[in-house]
Amino acid sequence: MIKVFSKSDIGLVRKSNEDACRCGIFSHSAAWAVVCDGMGGVKGGNVASSIAVEKISETLLSGYHEGMDNEAVRGLIAKAVSNANEAVHQIAGSNSNLTGMGTTVVAAIVSGSVIHVAHAGDSRAYLLSDSEIHQLTTDHSMVQEMVEKGDITAQQAKTHPQKNIITRALGVEASLRIDYGEIPAPAGGRLLICTDGLTNYVEEGKILELSRKMSGNELTEKLVALAKDAGGGDNITVVVLEDQAG
Repeated sequence: MIKVFSKSDIGLVRKSNEDACRCGIFSHSAAWAVVCDGMGGVKGGNVASSIAVEKISETLLSGYHEGMDNEAVRGLIAKAVSNANEAVHQIAGSNSNLTGMGTTVVAAIVSGSVIHVAHAGDSRAYLLSDSEIHQLTTDHSMVQEMVEKGDITAQQAKTHPQKNIITRALGVEASLRIDYGEIPAPAGGRLLICTDGLTNYVEEGKILELSRKMSGNELTEKLVALAKDAGGGDNITVVVLEDQAG
């Protein structure tokens, strides 16, 4: 049986929460989630993330049905993200205060024994088991490109002055290329989706350590609290989807 927990917090520094998320359960063996971290303009970040989450949620809820094969699920997620990209881009083009706004996105469906994840930007999805934490997404960011070239280390990327510059975002262009993955869902495993307000402040090892001894609800609350304890310099959003026996 799948359970889903989520929490989004403004943090301790920002004046508004530009993160947005929604999640839910389709059936005892299928669930979904979407997490966005908005950017741009005076209120653009709030608008972009809110519209994206709303549009993606609408498409997933109206389009998902039991028995869909992997290809159909992939098509549904791609359609959901494309609809959201079009909506955000259209509104950005019609309001000068919102020009250039966009948002990161992670959209996921866990269906039976498969995790489907689509993303753009630097919000992340992780697979948690008793033994390891495995990052399922690769950041679309300037510092990630520098890490891949060997110019800086992953540790240096955390404090690099350009760490907030992302190279791909929903809504900025008329079309969006997403990265998509299908991953086997281990029995008892957890899918963690989060914005960089968590990953910039809480180490992966700490996330794994807490996941081993906490329920999904406790983990969600604790991770947000830890990010705030470490400075809370950004909005923080955490979603946990977990497979519970029985």
